[in-house]
Amino acid sequence: MSVYIAGIRGMVGSAIADLANRQGMEVFGKPSKDLSFTNRDATFEEMKVVSPRYLVIAAAKVGGIGANNAFPVDFLSLNLQIQTNLLDAAFAAGVEKVLFLGSSCIYPKLADQPINEDSLLTGKLEPTNEPYALAKIAGIGLVNSYRRQFNVPWISAMPTNLYGPRDNFDLNLAHVLPALIHRIYEAKISGAPTVEIWGDGSPLREFLHVNDLAEACMLLLKKYDDPVAINVGSGQEVSIKNLAGLISEIIDYQGELVFNPSKPNGTPRKLLDNSRILALGWKPRIELETGIADTYDWFLNNKVKGSSK
Repeated sequence: MSVYIAGIRGMVGSAIADLANRQGMEVFGKPSKDLSFTNRDATFEEMKVVSPRYLVIAAAKVGGIGANNAFPVDFLSLNLQIQTNLLDAAFAAGVEKVLFLGSSCIYPKLADQPINEDSLLTGKLEPTNEPYALAKIAGIGLVNSYRRQFNVPWISAMPTNLYGPRDNFDLNLAHVLPALIHRIYEAKISGAPTVEIWGDGSPLREFLHVNDLAEACMLLLKKYDDPVAINVGSGQEVSIKNLAGLISEIIDYQGELVFNPSKPNGTPRKLLDNSRILALGWKPRIELETGIADTYDWFLNNKVKGSSK
């Protein structure tokens, strides 16, 4: 029972690797500094040498609204290269099953809520992350093309907004939750009376702790075999305004949160219909407040204190 985790040092990949190890699986993977999956020849050689039974594709160029707006070529081109090289190399190496991880941003900006898997390609995407979404849609398409042409049990999963230990807290690249943790913490330490937050605070978002996603991935590798890119979400949503307020309480920031409506809100609402994966026996376990506190503790111990973990 061997599994190769592409992106093993990232938030998602490391959580999946930790769980796979605890479940007795043989886990393989290399950090990006040792192997870039944009290098096609090196990727083919890695899959050939390791020859794992399973491959989980958690490697990707990711970032928040600001990063997506600033680097659209990177988010489209690099992700297309990474996933195409890995999928082609997996087939050449005879990998039995591949799990491709996408993102809920693949769905139309104004999709009916909660968003069912059938909503894919039924409307226009959110412009602020369209290049990333297009890359992920192409990945789903390639997985299903391999299924159809070569009858392999490869699958795709679409997680909602993820967070947890080992998240990216870089203010130039981070998604909304880790960015809020970092900015509100800095405001507390500096004594700043206010924290500016992009948008008007009204968008509704769903968040899932990365350890809950890891549980879902292990289940899907063992029990799921369908061309439908299955949703993985918590089923709970929170406004950005209330999220920021919750983070302020956890950090104990006493200043004011100031929302800037001149900045983009992104998609107004994004809640996944998770009924398909619930029917397989999975359910999320980590409540948002508990998960944010856990993530904040990791941030303090590893980013603030300068740990190399």
